[in-house]
Amino acid sequence: MTDAVPRRRRALRRLRVVPAAASVWVTAGVLVHHPDGAAGASVALWTCTVVVAAALVLRVRAGRTGAAPVVLALSLALAASAASHVALAEPQRDAAAGLLLDAPGRLEVTAVVVGKIEPSAHGASFVARVSSASVSGDERPLGADLVVALSPQDRATAGSRLDVGATVRVIGSAAPARSGERAVVRLRAVEAPQILHAPKGVFAVASDLRHGLVRAGDPLPAPGAGLIAGLAVGDTSAVSPELDAAMKATSLSHLTAVSGANCAIVVGISFVLSAALGATRRGRVLVGVTVLAGFVLLVTPEPSVVRAATMAAVSMLALLLGRPAAGIGILTLTVGVLLVFDPWLSTSLGFALSAAATGALLLFARPLAEGLSRALPRFLALALAVPLAAQLACGPLLILITPEVPLWGVPANLLAAPAAPVATVVGLLACLAAPWPTLQNGLTMLAWLPASWIAGTAMALSDLPLGTLGWMDGLGGAASLAVVGVCVGIVIAGVRGSTRLARATRVLTAAVLAVVIGLAGGRIALESVIGPWTLPRDWTILACDVGQGDAVLVRSSGVVALIDTGPDPGLLSRCLARAGVTRIDLLVLTHFDLDHSGGIDAIVGRVGRVLHGPVEPQDAVTLGVLEAAGARVTRTGRGDTGLLGGARWRTVWPVPGPGAGEPGNDASVVLEMSGGGVPDSLWLGDLSAATQRVLGASGALDPPYALVKVAHHGSADQDAGLYALAAPAVALIPVGADNTHGHPRVEILRILEEVGATVARTDRAGVVAIVRVPEGWRIWSERRAD
Repeated sequence: MTDAVPRRRRALRRLRVVPAAASVWVTAGVLVHHPDGAAGASVALWTCTVVVAAALVLRVRAGRTGAAPVVLALSLALAASAASHVALAEPQRDAAAGLLLDAPGRLEVTAVVVGKIEPSAHGASFVARVSSASVSGDERPLGADLVVALSPQDRATAGSRLDVGATVRVIGSAAPARSGERAVVRLRAVEAPQILHAPKGVFAVASDLRHGLVRAGDPLPAPGAGLIAGLAVGDTSAVSPELDAAMKATSLSHLTAVSGANCAIVVGISFVLSAALGATRRGRVLVGVTVLAGFVLLVTPEPSVVRAATMAAVSMLALLLGRPAAGIGILTLTVGVLLVFDPWLSTSLGFALSAAATGALLLFARPLAEGLSRALPRFLALALAVPLAAQLACGPLLILITPEVPLWGVPANLLAAPAAPVATVVGLLACLAAPWPTLQNGLTMLAWLPASWIAGTAMALSDLPLGTLGWMDGLGGAASLAVVGVCVGIVIAGVRGSTRLARATRVLTAAVLAVVIGLAGGRIALESVIGPWTLPRDWTILACDVGQGDAVLVRSSGVVALIDTGPDPGLLSRCLARAGVTRIDLLVLTHFDLDHSGGIDAIVGRVGRVLHGPVEPQDAVTLGVLEAAGARVTRTGRGDTGLLGGARWRTVWPVPGPGAGEPGNDASVVLEMSGGGVPDSLWLGDLSAATQRVLGASGALDPPYALVKVAHHGSADQDAGLYALAAPAVALIPVGADNTHGHPRVEILRILEEVGATVARTDRAGVVAIVRVPEGWRIWSERRAD
């Protein structure tokens, strides 16, 4: 006990500098979102800094010391510096954004690629520094960052010459950047970028080395081959979408996001080799810094790499000065300095994840290992403590991206841990061996073995049941998971003692975990085994409760159609899991507004055929993703027919051929369905009243209908004549609770009342199902509609 108390005190002393990093992070985060207040905040913070510094000087002269005033002065100085940076940069950023966003028609910019080409299912994106922009034929110099988005075809056309350091000319349409983003605008390219100059100098060397390693792995078996370059130098261009998804589902994606572990390995090797050659301490540090700088250039300076490299450089400086490096102090100084020089890092999730993981390992890995060692062998406790600490710290941040908790993350990291450093070191050696092809091929083959182990681990564990647990999204979800993480840490590390506080802590922790385990277990059961039991067994139509959007399942003879996907992949996934639907035989995308197509990522790779109407260029990218995953994509128009099990569908809108109308609500695909246990039904998409009148007068409809899916979530823009013609017995309205549009509007509800339709709406009833009964059709709802 006497040893533990001083140790706790030393730990608390190391944490005294954390407020300095927190203050600059909060200040930078607020001001990059609200830059108009940066100038005033800068003046106020510098004033406070001067006052506190003067008071500190007086205290020192009076012989009084203390850490708190020093930390306060440092916190204010760092926050003031970050505020000044934002204030000084904002006028130029505003001018650049105004010029680019106000440009009429298509915008043409000349820029230098400064960020890694990030692949995605929708193509790729990269950050570029604009040197000039052509506005109405007038070439104007400019200095600002923008994000360029490419389609898969344009990315492939640009080829390997599109890399960090390349000068490109891009033509596209500009849109405002996200709040708090370093880039001033987002540019969606309408054609492949023109490469004016390939990367030069060290950027050319780094690019050639990275691409050479990717090519060296091409002849080797997948999926391990595609992972070699990712593990060694962070190049994920050869990683397949399936492997990428598996790595994310098992919390292994950090292995291809080069950060602290990679920097530590590189610097460590350089220290060992230089020491073996007899280098002095100063010589070892010089070699380490040089190697680290080259490594950062090789892997591209991403936020996590910058953080890790800066932290390693500060550690080496402490070594050179002969002072032991206190990890938390170094991390705090690193974070503070980086945020002063680049306040927009405060909104980078990669930077936050890197700092959180590092802090967790420094603070929590040892207590967790000690707690686990009470029940496990020490070597296993140590191995488990590292990924567990990282997952507990990073989990709340990842909830902000995807509201899911990977349940196999810790076992996956434990299994991958022995292979990761081997793959990194051997893969890096293979990368640097490019001038000697035979040696490079041999090293690449050696790196393939641990890379394949990691890829196999990810693929195998991602296929296990209950791989993820759905969680609340947003800040509430992040906060709740953070509370759970603290409770898990307390349970594992243990709170010893018989004081009232210790006992209360144990009781509260047990209660929180009991509630969470109960809720989590219930949710897992609901989304797997029990889910289908909570719905009518013989449903033929099932309207998912996905908020303000459409996602309706239709089933006939075991064959399933999905009409639209709703706005959110997570909500759609939960509905499909609950319904026991694993395969979508027919996907109907009535149109491509987000509330009808935003959930597509939940079903990629599980769709047989897709029907769609007119498309914009960005919609073609979405369809390309589905097609690449095995779906047969078909544009449909009036007169098209097909089968869904024993039911028949027929397209009645839009009119096919050229001039069929612009993509959007009034070009929604409208279907009739009937037979095979499906009620005669009409699916109206988001048609407006004017188009409904045209459809009603066209003679294409075959009324009456047992069910009509009401257009546009029950907006007021409806044609009473069409609903009188359709004469539905049931009017289905997929709509979100408390939506800002006031849907369903009183106007459409009055129309439906006049035609005698029974209204079923998901905002009040939750999931709605239509079930066949001997006397006709029965409406089942998840909850009572008031």
